[in-house]
Amino acid sequence: MGNRKERANKALILLGFVLLFIVSFFISIGNGAVKISPLEIVKAIFFQKDSMHYQVIWNVRLPRTIVAALVGVCLSLSGAILQGIMRNPLAGPNIIGVSSGGGLMALIILILFPKYYYLVPLGAFTGALMATLFIYGLSWKEGVHPTRLILAGVAVSSLLNAGINGLITFFPDRVAGVIGFMVGGLSATTWIQVRTIIPYALAGTALVQLLPQRLNVLMLGDEVATGLGLNVEKTRFAFIILSSLLAGSAVSVVGMLGFVGLIVPHMARLFIGSDYKYLFPAAFFLGGSIVMLCDTLSRVLFAPAEIPVGIIMSALGAPFFLYLLRKKEAVR
Repeated sequence: MGNRKERANKALILLGFVLLFIVSFFISIGNGAVKISPLEIVKAIFFQKDSMHYQVIWNVRLPRTIVAALVGVCLSLSGAILQGIMRNPLAGPNIIGVSSGGGLMALIILILFPKYYYLVPLGAFTGALMATLFIYGLSWKEGVHPTRLILAGVAVSSLLNAGINGLITFFPDRVAGVIGFMVGGLSATTWIQVRTIIPYALAGTALVQLLPQRLNVLMLGDEVATGLGLNVEKTRFAFIILSSLLAGSAVSVVGMLGFVGLIVPHMARLFIGSDYKYLFPAAFFLGGSIVMLCDTLSRVLFAPAEIPVGIIMSALGAPFFLYLLRKKEAVR
């Protein structure tokens, strides 16, 4: 009876996150230099395709909102995976170097080889994967211990950020075009970015939804997981590759957007618990909602001027994360 009630409560929480996602979508579509009500959005999309509102929605708002949602989903799931395999709620793609690896490779292409800009998604994924494999190799000593993994990740992240700063220092004349990428921005988003991220995002999220039980077992500890028949190293390695795919796809279109992969899984865990059967879908909808809402704020806060969504995420994410930590300590 208790288990049934608990499942019902978690289903209600998930439903709340789904509704938040839908509301965030309409808020994002409807707000900006031109305000459009939800009714006008529906009319413009389905009945008035020759109207100004349709042009604004279809050419500007819709691709930006879709990319914001997918970026939030990818970074949140990537963070949830990393926190699970490292058994540390402070792990995240921007903290341990995964995002920095993708960002460095993407910036190398954008700054040094701009005519090959279409290779940025592949480059970001490759950079994220190479950084993760490097971290994995550094932390290997008769197996990979989660503490060694996260410490190696912090060190590699600093090294990669030095590479990024070096690029900026040596090529100052080319930096203006990638400032938005450095801080995480969605201002120039078009359907090209949607087509860029969507195959990686769909593949990554589909794989994630198939594997929650394995991550639940891995969370029990290496010895227990091995005793239950799980190949710990192969499973952890597969999850690291999946996390790199998700983080790299997000970095390729929005740049170095921080805090999403760190705070969203932690927030979802506080609401719905640590069972990845529920945590993955919760992180999916909550991550997409938060990035859509923050992007909307970036458009309307200083309208008609815009600020990169990464600045909003950092300004709101850091104090909110500290508040959650204090609240958790108070509960204890």
